[in-house]
Amino acid sequence: MIPFEYRTPKNLKEVHATLKEFGGDAKLIAGGTALVIMMKQRLVRPTCLVSLSSVRGFNGIEVKDGGLSIGGLATHRAVEGSALVRRRLPMLAETYHHVATLRVRNMATVGGGLAHADPNQDPPPSLIALGATVKVTSANGSRVISLDEFFKGYYETVLNADEIITEVMIPKQAANTGAAYIKFLPRTADDYATVSAAAVLTLDKSMKTIADVRIALGSVGETPIRATDAEAVLRGQPLKAEAFAEAGEKAKQAVDPVSDFRGSAAYKTDMAAVFVRRALEKALADIRQQAKSKAAAKPAAKPAKKKAVKKGKKR
Repeated sequence: MIPFEYRTPKNLKEVHATLKEFGGDAKLIAGGTALVIMMKQRLVRPTCLVSLSSVRGFNGIEVKDGGLSIGGLATHRAVEGSALVRRRLPMLAETYHHVATLRVRNMATVGGGLAHADPNQDPPPSLIALGATVKVTSANGSRVISLDEFFKGYYETVLNADEIITEVMIPKQAANTGAAYIKFLPRTADDYATVSAAAVLTLDKSMKTIADVRIALGSVGETPIRATDAEAVLRGQPLKAEAFAEAGEKAKQAVDPVSDFRGSAAYKTDMAAVFVRRALEKALADIRQQAKSKAAAKPAAKPAKKKAVKKGKKR
């Protein structure tokens, strides 16, 4: 057993003070689903654990600036089950539903999962595709970081040792936008993906041209990957049958997987193309389903009233 101190600050000010006291030897713990395992494996050996369990005010989910604000201490299960998330961003609720087991989702926090920076996690590709940012705070103030730029390497982020994720912000999605997240499961439903892909697709008013698109992948590199070259293939182009397959092939150039028991590097690369195409097709189906639902919800037009015709007098 490696001895360590255990602090339970009541607010962010106390958290920052403790982190300043111990410096890089302190570790934040929220749900602990990843950190405890790493400590048992002697991969990390903190001299102080700073529990966030008593810190209040950072676990809410609410509408903000037309988008969604998710507190860094919100659990995966809270996002999965949120009526607000399911109504406004059902793809995100579905993504969090894919994470591990119910027991893990009940404990793991949104901010903790992102700070852990495991490239095989489910949420990062979806959040990247949705254009999410994270707000982080320290004793010196706060800053906002695009999730595109948040991950630096395997289990590594741009966070400083004294910074905490307090909020994840997902911007309002444009009209005619559909989103999808899919993962290729090697064994069981609660396993890491062999390959995962998220796509957020926006069509123009005519519903015939791709106005914008964001594509991200997981489990195929040392960080989650945004496939910008694949996006460029589609952006501004008319919808056509072969377009999504072409984007999938382009996405293969962005990935850099390793061979493991889930598949060889070559196999994962090929699957990246397949799952990008499928994610785009599912996002398009989402757009069309939304349009269909809106059309069905419109009240039927009332029949026009017939004007009464006055009969003339007979001569």
